[in-house]
Amino acid sequence: MKIVGQYCPRVEVLNVPWCNNVDTRGLRHVIEGCTLLRELNVGEMRGWDDVEVMQAIFERNTLERLVLMRCDSLNDESLRTIIVGRDPEIDFLTGRPNVPSRKLKHLDLTNCRGITDAGAKVLAHNVPNLAGLQLSLCTALTDTPLLDLLPTVPLLTHLDIDEVEHLTNATLQCLANSPCKEVLQHLGVSYCENLGDAGMLPVLKSCTKLQTLDIDNTRISDLVLAEAAALVRARNLLVGRRLRAGERPTQGLRVVAYDCSNVTWMGVREILSRNAEALRSYQPKDSEDDGHVAAAVAERPTLTYPPTYLSLKAFYTWQPTVDQHTKRVARGDFAAANRLERKWADWMMLSEEAGVGGGRRRRRRARLAEQEHADEEVGGGGEGVNPRTGRRRARTGPGQGCAVM
Repeated sequence: MKIVGQYCPRVEVLNVPWCNNVDTRGLRHVIEGCTLLRELNVGEMRGWDDVEVMQAIFERNTLERLVLMRCDSLNDESLRTIIVGRDPEIDFLTGRPNVPSRKLKHLDLTNCRGITDAGAKVLAHNVPNLAGLQLSLCTALTDTPLLDLLPTVPLLTHLDIDEVEHLTNATLQCLANSPCKEVLQHLGVSYCENLGDAGMLPVLKSCTKLQTLDIDNTRISDLVLAEAAALVRARNLLVGRRLRAGERPTQGLRVVAYDCSNVTWMGVREILSRNAEALRSYQPKDSEDDGHVAAAVAERPTLTYPPTYLSLKAFYTWQPTVDQHTKRVARGDFAAANRLERKWADWMMLSEEAGVGGGRRRRRRARLAEQEHADEEVGGGGEGVNPRTGRRRARTGPGQGCAVM
């Protein structure tokens, strides 16, 4: 690291994650010697409690990408020094540090468990160019710093907050009302078990450019899947383009929603039906009236299909059907996709009927068959009557006797 800092002053990208023999003491030579440094990937590096190194990063202020994944020694004071430096001047009107804004476009703090609300709140108003933020597994965080940060990052396109267990729907509602809703493309909230429909529905309605959505192990329900399907359909209608002859649809949105206890097969079916839904369009048709061609003529309906579809990862027993349906849609075989969706829906309804009421009916039919068989064994009466005594034979088969608790 000393050699790089001394003899390679034009280095712009440094990628040294998981290098156990390198710590922030060596990193300081690169930061001070490489004045053009833009990207720094130092995952699992030790020594982030050294405030002098954090001050050197603050003074350089050329970093656009900073990856500090699994840096256990990173704490609130370290992050605050990187963003606003040591002892910054405070603006009396706003109450915020009066320092130049950071040039960061991507910040990865995944699994930095030493970061709490006190440290994360310093990001608000200080990283206006931020496009990617990863705070997954920062288990000490709550809604508070995100409620302050999201309205100040209008260029945010990627947000990962997986497994931050204290987050609530307030964060998603704030995201839906933030300026970044116009450009957000990826959102990951997996294993945030307090998040549900109240937060996710506003996001789907506001963030119309979403391309990937990870919501597994949350409290979302079929309403979210239906809204995601409606988002893709509205996007297709807004574009106004239909599939041309020989053209195949492409993936427009990918949703990961497995292990969500409130999601049923009905929500999955809604997505399947929307993916292969035929759209009715009208094309002008010329007509003649007394030998003259009319300019405005009748319309004839034609069936077209959307150019993009929704890719879904659902509960593992449903996934093979979802995958086969998606393959048919991707190759443009919408008729086969619709047949598969209908047959799967029929099978699921029969399975539910058998599991809820059908099981009771099957047991009743088995009991009646057993009674008829017993009557035939007695013989004579055909109704379970003993021919010698004329009395009805007692039935003590399963379900007929008394139960002593």
